[in-house]
Amino acid sequence: MKIASFDIDAQKGFTPLCPDELPVAGGDLIAPALNDLARRATLRLGSKDAHSPQAIWVVGSHAEMLQPLPFANADLSWVSHCVPGTPGFELLDELPRPLDYDFFVWKGVEPDLHPYGACYHDLAEKRSTGVIEFLRQNGVDTVLVGGLALDYCVKTSALQLRRAGFEVAVYLPACRAIAEETANKACTDMQEAGIALYSSLDALDAALNKQAVEK
Repeated sequence: MKIASFDIDAQKGFTPLCPDELPVAGGDLIAPALNDLARRATLRLGSKDAHSPQAIWVVGSHAEMLQPLPFANADLSWVSHCVPGTPGFELLDELPRPLDYDFFVWKGVEPDLHPYGACYHDLAEKRSTGVIEFLRQNGVDTVLVGGLALDYCVKTSALQLRRAGFEVAVYLPACRAIAEETANKACTDMQEAGIALYSSLDALDAALNKQAVEK
């Protein structure tokens, strides 16, 4: 059994370190848990949002967010976040630099794109970022997932990986969510898709050991 870990958008723009962006409560605390996942994996993958300040989905205040948009690849409005060259673009300090990962994705670079999942550049999931191909080429069976935010980019990435045929485990201490309601729905959606959710390393390790024996 070959395991990869995947740090989804563990950027300062999704933490209280950047309160004008999308400050997910506790988002700045997940790096140790992500590092715990990496120690259980052979390969470590990561992703970042890399957005234009002139993106078509940008609105001027948090009160204007989450409104439906008529664009093919940007479905909701958001305040500007994770712009290259700003503090919000940077990964949490305890994590590796992007080029120190085995594979890294920058997503949402074009001003008309706002994907959530890290496996595809477009919402229709036709334009691959190369993640799935990299995992298959390297013989990965299981992907351990954490990051920000649980109810959007983590959920979507996990579902994409599961649909691609991988065993997927989401480690909840390595995630934080924007809102409780959407987090609960995300967890339900992932479990219904066959994704395992773990709240402790003991439970995760027991499951990984069982998988290894069965392989």
